[in-house]
Amino acid sequence: MKWTKFKIKTITEAEDIIISTLYDIGLEGAQIEDKVPLTALEKEQMFVDILPDGPEDDGIAWLSFFVEEKEGSGQAEGSGYPLLILNGEDTTAETILENVKGELEELRSFMDIGEGTVAIEETEDIDWINNWKQYFHQFTIDDVLVVPSWEKIETEGKMVLHIDPGTAFGTGMHDTTQLCIRALRKFITEETVLLDVGTGSGILAILSIMFGARKALGTDLDPCAVEAVRENKEANGIKDEDFQLIIGNIITDKEVQDRAGYECYDIVVANILAEVLEGLTPVIVHQLKKGGIYITSGIIDDKEEKVVEAVKAAGLEVLEVNYQGEWVSVIARKK
Repeated sequence: MKWTKFKIKTITEAEDIIISTLYDIGLEGAQIEDKVPLTALEKEQMFVDILPDGPEDDGIAWLSFFVEEKEGSGQAEGSGYPLLILNGEDTTAETILENVKGELEELRSFMDIGEGTVAIEETEDIDWINNWKQYFHQFTIDDVLVVPSWEKIETEGKMVLHIDPGTAFGTGMHDTTQLCIRALRKFITEETVLLDVGTGSGILAILSIMFGARKALGTDLDPCAVEAVRENKEANGIKDEDFQLIIGNIITDKEVQDRAGYECYDIVVANILAEVLEGLTPVIVHQLKKGGIYITSGIIDDKEEKVVEAVKAAGLEVLEVNYQGEWVSVIARKK
């Protein structure tokens, strides 16, 4: 399937109104490119493979809308572009362009939309769901080989983690995830019961079982985690009773806290933004057994002290602070 892309250069303040306006003429599913920093709510909803802060917001935004090309139609008569399908009807790129420009000029009459230019591009025939896979190849974390399902094992003699992160979760390549994996390898025993907060694709919980843990529970806000975890458990031969999942916010939802249970985990691991760890730590301390280990990561280096302070304030003893790249892992123990 091929698509024609209509890309609008505008400003961030006009994003929502332009998207809403063009939705009314049949253009849906806008792709937004800007440099607006994450909101506090968005940060709370981020868990694994967290990226550092991006460049400073310059106020510029690019909005891209994709319209399906009619298969086998060739170029539309009198047009330099293929025949398109919009709202179930045949149309041309020129017609859509004229309508988009008209809507933008109407908006410009009462608000600032910035440059407001529109460019047309014909996209490649892309599998939008699976295209990201070209960037994810097998790699090693110490003696663990991480292999996506679409690749054959090229390195023998290592523990193999089969992982398909999907489009919503991380792959294990990020420094924060690797810091957690090394800490888990150090502290897990055959009696370990583990809680993985923000489990995502289940990487840390699955590896914990492979490292010898008795069982694991994961929590995540994103319902997409259900299918990702199911697939990755199946790929690695992990039994359902050994790794279970709860969808919900363990920080604020008493029902999730109750379902997880209290003072029943030997290890709690949380690969989450520092701001979220500050709120999580005083809550999760009640899930930890006495003497239990609390492994945190997802902490950009300038937020280290805030997390250390939160850990100490919750009555935990800091055991280690480890570093990889610009990321930090704080490991503590419940007294």
